[in-house]
Amino acid sequence: MVGGPARTRYAVVRFPCSLTQPARIGAFGAGPSMPAVCHPFPPLRTMSTDRPSSRSIQQEIQQTRPFRSSAQESVIALLRTASVVSRRYARLVEPHGLSLAQYNVLRILRGAGEEGLPTLAIRDRMIDEGSTVTRLLDKLEQAGLVTRDRSRPDRRQVLCRITAAGEALLTLLDPAMDHADTDTMSVLGEAEMAQLIDLLASVRTGS
Repeated sequence: MVGGPARTRYAVVRFPCSLTQPARIGAFGAGPSMPAVCHPFPPLRTMSTDRPSSRSIQQEIQQTRPFRSSAQESVIALLRTASVVSRRYARLVEPHGLSLAQYNVLRILRGAGEEGLPTLAIRDRMIDEGSTVTRLLDKLEQAGLVTRDRSRPDRRQVLCRITAAGEALLTLLDPAMDHADTDTMSVLGEAEMAQLIDLLASVRTGS
């Protein structure tokens, strides 16, 4: 071949970084402004009609015997998937001193706005229904990320609100979490995601 094999050219993409962050938030607290370190997100995976074949759940957990039923295989696949996805998101929030459950509480309170929410209402909106909301709020309050108003006539109705530091922490995490949402589900098309949402809703309703 004349001239030898063609060489592939790669473009270098540079990510602009702001000089400072509004606040350094870690270990549940806020600190002074500091130089920002640019950590560009990895490129999003793109949809392809030629998808790599996925390993079966039986291969993933190295189970040698067949499942007792399709129902058992489905439940184990669902639990395994939830664990894999949860680990990805936990790695994003843990460096900031948060658990996924605490992050969930902050998101709920941000959505509630200035009016806040009683503790029981927060519990009802949690993704993980087994979370102990009072304990989560204790840690968040100690960190200055939420406040609790105990001055209401009904002492059982403690009103919780997110603080400015809590808002700042969520704002800091938003880009990474949004990127993770898109990248995690990039293996599915819009129609498949809609179908998945409906199927999961059916499972939850029947449980």
